[in-house]
Amino acid sequence: MDWNITPAKTLSGEIIVPPDKSISHRAIMFGSLAKGGMAVNNFLSGEDCLRTLNAFKEMGIEITMEENNKVIIHGKGLRGLKKPAGELYMGNSGTSMRLISGILAGQEFTTILTGDESLSKRPMARVIKPLKLMGAQIEAVDGGDHAPLRVTGRGTKLSAIEYNMPMASAQVKSCVLLAGMYADGETSIVEPFKSRDHTERLLSYFGAEMRVDGLRVTIVPDKELRAKDITIPGDISSAAFFIVAGLIVEGAHIILKNVGLNGTRVGIINVLKRMHADINVLPASIEFEPYGNIEIRFSELKGTTVEREEIPLLIDEVPILLVAGSMAEGETLIKGTGELKVKETDRVKSMMYNLREMGVSIREEGDTLIVTGKKNRILNNSSKLESFGDHRTAMSMAISALVSKGECVIHDTACVDTSYPNFLTDLSRIKS
Repeated sequence: MDWNITPAKTLSGEIIVPPDKSISHRAIMFGSLAKGGMAVNNFLSGEDCLRTLNAFKEMGIEITMEENNKVIIHGKGLRGLKKPAGELYMGNSGTSMRLISGILAGQEFTTILTGDESLSKRPMARVIKPLKLMGAQIEAVDGGDHAPLRVTGRGTKLSAIEYNMPMASAQVKSCVLLAGMYADGETSIVEPFKSRDHTERLLSYFGAEMRVDGLRVTIVPDKELRAKDITIPGDISSAAFFIVAGLIVEGAHIILKNVGLNGTRVGIINVLKRMHADINVLPASIEFEPYGNIEIRFSELKGTTVEREEIPLLIDEVPILLVAGSMAEGETLIKGTGELKVKETDRVKSMMYNLREMGVSIREEGDTLIVTGKKNRILNNSSKLESFGDHRTAMSMAISALVSKGECVIHDTACVDTSYPNFLTDLSRIKS
């Protein structure tokens, strides 16, 4: 499927962005490990999160989907999972594979986790290593460090560890913390930089005993989780596309409703405000996660520098941040972009290709990307824009097309269904 995107005269209106993808994954996982019934309201029924849901159904958890994105889970406790009849297919979801591997390490059965071609190329040594340090039996089926993964649960307690992470990664941190629930003592993670803390928040909400001390996170094992209803806020990673759209299209005024405002996820807003963005955040409530509304108006952006330690807090927003940089005065530098090369695609390569197609000056120096803003604030149109199978690249280029000279064509956009199936519908509703 291809998209044909024409320039926007302006943008105006309100949008309710999709439910948070990271929290939707974790709600299914932790609800399945809790005891009792619970409702997940505003679940993201995109392809990736459905992989997680189906995996737990295959492991014996009763899960039903109702109207209006409501999911009912009847959890069976930490040791209530059953051996699935076959392999568990994770599709393109790295979150599913990495977090579930930590849960499976504490079970009493052997499971093979598989994925699509893209996921099978992504590095898994980063979870294999700490899980082996805990005594888990986990290996890449082909002997390398990529999926498929074979996890052999022994039914005995894992060894508690203190793990100093070589990189800040919410997925690796979460994998080890989940395995730590099945350990013989307290397990601690020490990060080099802060990463997303959805796992810590949601496990605590369900009754897990955890301590957070700066960059150290500790979990106490064998604490039964209690099923509790939750409502998932909107995904700020999805909101980011419309935040940038509102900033770069002249005369734009957009309000995004009920967006998650977790402090480890608002890095994109902090950076854009440094770029002189007119963004007004209106907090609404704090439950297990804070959320609120975001008001955006067109702004004349200025270039900035994004430091390495900021990357874990906006890792998924780097593609759209590059689009903002292409419309800002001067240069925007984004440091520490190596992790972008092992996402759904090599996002460094995909964004450099696409932005150059639109006449943007962008270069790579080591692990730093440098983009120079267009002085006339108008990008070239192109019929050769590519998603490279990556949803965030596709949506970033759709936003770029709004400020181009003419119609742009973005190829292979079916991948957007993984996180934002109604993206084009929402865009067309506010576009004029």
